[in-house]
Amino acid sequence: MALAEQTYGFFIPTVSLMGIGCSKETGAQAKALGATNLLIVTDAGLSKMGVADKIKAQLVEAGLKAVIFDGAEPNPTDKNVHDGVKVYLDSKCDGIVSLGGGSSHDCGKGIGLVIGNGGNIRDFEGVNKSTKPMPPFLAINTTAGTASEMTRFCIITNTDTHVKMAIVDWRCTPNIAINDPVLMVGKPPALTAATGMDALTHAVEAYVSTIATPITDACAIKAIELVAANLSVAVANGDNLEARDAMAYAEYLAGMAFNNASLGYVHSMAHQLGGFYNLPHGVCNAILLPAVSQFNLIACPKRFADIAVALGENIAGLSVTEAAEKAISAIRKLSASIGIPAGLKELNVKEEDLKIMAENAKKDACQLTNPRKATLEQVIDIYKAAM
Repeated sequence: MALAEQTYGFFIPTVSLMGIGCSKETGAQAKALGATNLLIVTDAGLSKMGVADKIKAQLVEAGLKAVIFDGAEPNPTDKNVHDGVKVYLDSKCDGIVSLGGGSSHDCGKGIGLVIGNGGNIRDFEGVNKSTKPMPPFLAINTTAGTASEMTRFCIITNTDTHVKMAIVDWRCTPNIAINDPVLMVGKPPALTAATGMDALTHAVEAYVSTIATPITDACAIKAIELVAANLSVAVANGDNLEARDAMAYAEYLAGMAFNNASLGYVHSMAHQLGGFYNLPHGVCNAILLPAVSQFNLIACPKRFADIAVALGENIAGLSVTEAAEKAISAIRKLSASIGIPAGLKELNVKEEDLKIMAENAKKDACQLTNPRKATLEQVIDIYKAAM
C-alpha cells in the first residue's frame, strides 16, 4: 500500500556545545552572534548563587556588555516575560542569554518573541505564529531535563486563565545551545530526579508519536538507554560528572526527538497541572507517564516493547503485549527508586478540578500527535488513574 504524501521537518540550534567545561566558550560564542549588549535571563536561585555573575563576567571579558534579569519563575508567566521585555528595552540590549533550566529558557524565548515581533506573548500561542526572528539567542543549560535550550517549544502560563500556553515556533529555537555538566553538579537529588524523568518522558512520547521518523526514533531510543543507565547514579551522587555528562546527552537527544516528533497526552495533561497548581513539570510528567502509556499501549505495543528493551528489561519469550507491559512497570520502578511521588494526591491535586483540566488538555497542541485519541471522559480517567 502506498504511503500517503507527508513531509517532515527537522529543527535544531545552529551550534550546540557539549562536554565538561564547554560553558567557558560563552563569551566567544555570544560575540560570534554579533550581539554587543546581552540580557541574561535567569532565576533568582542561580542569581543568588553567583552563577549569573560568572556568565556576565565571561561576556564582559569578551568585550561585551550584559545585564541580569532574574525574574524567571518556575512555570514562567506572561508577566515574567513582559517584565523581561521592559528590562531588555530599558537597557538597550541587542541579544539574549538564557541561563538555567526550562523556566529560564522559556522566559527568554518569550522575551525574544515579543522583542522580535511586538505585541503580547499571548499572541504566539499555537504553532508558528511569529513572523520575524528573535534577537541573537544563546541558551546555557543547568539541568538535564527540559531540553528547552535546543527546542522550538516555549511554555508560558497565562496569568488570567492559569493555563500553560504551548508555543511551538521554529523561530524561537536558540541559535546556540550549551550543555556543560559542570553547571549541573550539585543540583539537589529531587530536582535531578524530576528533570531526568522529564527527559525520559520526552523520549517515550516522541518514540510513540504519530509523526515519529527514523531520525527521531534513533534519538529517542538512545536517550532512553542513557536515562536508564545514568539517572539513578546522578540522583544518588550529584557530583558524579560522568553520570551528569551522560544525562546531559540524554536530555539533549530526547530534545532532538520531541522537538521534531512532538509529544502526547502526558505533556498536554502535565501543562494543566503546572498552570493550575504551579507544580514541578518533571514531577507531573513522571506521575502521568505510566498512566498515559497504559492508555496508549494498544495503539503501538511493538513501540512500547522497544522501550522496555531500551530500559534494560529482558523480553525474551514474551508476547509483544507482555513486553510492552514491562516498559510501563520499568518506568514505575525507576520513578519509585528515585523518590518521585506515587500519585497526584500527594501533590494535593483535587478531583473537582480534573474535568476543566481535561478540557484544557484536549486543546493543548501536544495532544495532537498522541498515538491514541482520547475522549474527554478518557482523559479524566487517566488523571484519576494517576491520582
